[in-house]
Amino acid sequence: MVDSSTVLIFLLVLGGGQSELDTKITSSREAAEWEDPDLSLQGSCQPVPSCQKCILSHPSCAWCKQLNFTASGEAEARRCARREELLARGCPAQELEEPRGRQEVLQDKPLSQGDRGEGATQLAPQRIRVTLRPGEPQKFRVRFLRAAGYPVDLYYLMDLSYSMKDDLERVRQLGHALLVRLQEVTHSVRIGFGSFVDKTVLPFVSTVPSKLHHPCPSRLERCQPPFSFHHVLSLTGDAQAFEREVGRQNVSGNLDSPEGGFDAILQAALCQEQIGWRNVSRLLVFTSDDTFHTAGDGKLGGIFMPSDGRCHLDSNGVYTNSAEFDYPSVGQVAQALTAANIQPIFAVTGATLPVYQELRQLIPKSAVGELSEDSSNVVQLIMDAYDSLSSTVTLEHSSLPPGVSISFESHCKGPEKREHEAGDRGQCNDVRVNQTVDFWVTLQATHCLPEAHVLRLWALGFSEELTVELHTVCDCNCGDAQPHAPYCSDGQGDLQCGICSCAPGRLGQLCECSEADLSSPDLESGCRAPNGTGPLCSGKGRCQCGRCSCSGQSSGRLCECDDASCERHEGILCGGFGHCQCGVCHCHANYTGRACECNESVDSCVSPEGGLCSGHGYCKCNRCQCLDGYYGALCDQCLGCKSPCEQYRDCAECGAFGTGPLAANCSVVCADVNVTLTLAPNLDDGWCKERTIDNQLFFFLVEHAARGVILRVRPQEKGVDHTRAIILGCTGGIVAVGLGLVLAYRLSVEIYDRREYRRFEKEQQQLNWKQDNNPLYKSAVTTTVNPRFQGTNGRSPSLSLTGEAD
Repeated sequence: MVDSSTVLIFLLVLGGGQSELDTKITSSREAAEWEDPDLSLQGSCQPVPSCQKCILSHPSCAWCKQLNFTASGEAEARRCARREELLARGCPAQELEEPRGRQEVLQDKPLSQGDRGEGATQLAPQRIRVTLRPGEPQKFRVRFLRAAGYPVDLYYLMDLSYSMKDDLERVRQLGHALLVRLQEVTHSVRIGFGSFVDKTVLPFVSTVPSKLHHPCPSRLERCQPPFSFHHVLSLTGDAQAFEREVGRQNVSGNLDSPEGGFDAILQAALCQEQIGWRNVSRLLVFTSDDTFHTAGDGKLGGIFMPSDGRCHLDSNGVYTNSAEFDYPSVGQVAQALTAANIQPIFAVTGATLPVYQELRQLIPKSAVGELSEDSSNVVQLIMDAYDSLSSTVTLEHSSLPPGVSISFESHCKGPEKREHEAGDRGQCNDVRVNQTVDFWVTLQATHCLPEAHVLRLWALGFSEELTVELHTVCDCNCGDAQPHAPYCSDGQGDLQCGICSCAPGRLGQLCECSEADLSSPDLESGCRAPNGTGPLCSGKGRCQCGRCSCSGQSSGRLCECDDASCERHEGILCGGFGHCQCGVCHCHANYTGRACECNESVDSCVSPEGGLCSGHGYCKCNRCQCLDGYYGALCDQCLGCKSPCEQYRDCAECGAFGTGPLAANCSVVCADVNVTLTLAPNLDDGWCKERTIDNQLFFFLVEHAARGVILRVRPQEKGVDHTRAIILGCTGGIVAVGLGLVLAYRLSVEIYDRREYRRFEKEQQQLNWKQDNNPLYKSAVTTTVNPRFQGTNGRSPSLSLTGEAD
């Protein structure tokens, strides 16, 4: 892409004349600048060459489609600006193209009150259509009412490893008690049962034939072969059937501590027809006394195939393919439970409670409770978890298309007491039965959607959902499309949104000339200054058909004006209250100043009592300019404006009567005030009247005595302020003492060192031994004698070696 600086330098080097090649290069550059398909939102509204690109550039942009709106030399891109600027420039409101996002409620059944059971309406509206303009948010309200008596499906999933033997005895009598407790909150409740152990491969389960048949330690115990997951009883309202089927179950056994619970949870969520889930509140109670295997553990048994996320129950309700697929991951389990709208309740023993509490953080709307050693508290645990889950309303959403964002604002406790929580999901806790909570959902798009998208919103654990038809508005509907329009030089182009799209070979804003005319010197003369010097169109545009077509924010016959060089206020051109024309701000009504920063209204200067700035200032640019000694937005506060009576009132009260706000430390705060108490029979009403006699201030306070009291307060003359001298004196004293201590220390060290050195020299002079007599000295010469050698004189020769001493 050729940028503007390159083209400008090229023109200057050639000496001014803009050839046909230059024109084509410039035109290609400007066209390429606006053919980027990924139109990101800019910080403000900028001129662009078409209505479609205008509304995509920024949500504040509008397009004026009025014919002949742009002045001579102005580019058609100047039709794109903020609404206020276009109106100020003379564009009629009906000629503005400014598409906005909108929303339309398609279905909104009223929320149900009272006990409506399975047919209750708890979420409203049920269907809406939202159209988004890129960059402009759309906000709508979602209402949720927690209905009374909403139906419940509860599936009991139990660990049947040998360590759960005592718990099975309790669960066999569970059906009736659980149904009775649940029927206290809903008239429609069903329960089902399933069990799990682990994958039947080593090292999870012993594959010895005898152990596969009877894995329990004692041969006398009733024990069933190990299995991964067995769906025993579909959801039913028959408590006797539940107790009968559970009574037929026996414990099993495996080798390692973690169990295959994730396999069971995934199959219970995926096999909805076999389990018999209704479209109601779904609860899955998971009981175990140990942890769980997760994805990757299957490799220990030679299983490398990841879980495929499908239902694999046979006609007997047994997970037959457990030895082929690895354990599912936590993410797979959470996704399956959320997709099936199932709320898990983990009822586990205290030893494994921390592990499942961590797991709860990863699975939306789940609960964890501590199970007693024999599961005797399981019914109460389930009811507590159900109450907690039912009173928590969590608004979730399906996946979003690229370029669309969503946020939630929760209003949880009614209009008198609201909680505002912003985030990627809405949530309200402790919602009571028949209480309505509101969620405000905000959608915003940064890109255009190629097609409509269906977005789903639902409350976790409840069956209803809101369907949002999501559209984007990315084009203008100007309504003036006209092929071969007479406006475009008698049919030389097509009219669309006030501008002409010229036929091949035609150029100009109105398609008034052809490409063959570009080389005519007469046409170029209209784009130069009268003296014929300087670049075409001041170097800020291109010459078309003998007229300048300015680029960017330039305007004028020769593009000599810069409409982006006006004064700015707070970083905004013309303060946002005017439009820039040829370097000068043209302000909107009631605004003035070089940057339109001054609002001529006086609304903000009027005090509540009436009058401007409380009579203590004047109004300028709709702000009070206070006189000396006054301050505040309305100049209603004053520094040093208290009367002597007001200034000394508290000191007079505490000095005479020992009362008032300064009573506790009157002698300190009012040390410069003398108070004299005098009785007076007749005084004017009022808590404080003042009179000055002989430079003494008299107070009349009738509220402290029926006859009246005269308080004479004489301020003491303040002495000379010696604070500065004291501070400087203290600082100088500290520095002097410090320097003295440093010098004393250095002097004592020097004296000590000299004394030690003289003692050393004296001892050196008294030294009476030499180096050879030094008992610590060891010679570097070693003498070695060979005892077997006989010399000529009968003496053994010796060998002297010189080396370092040991």
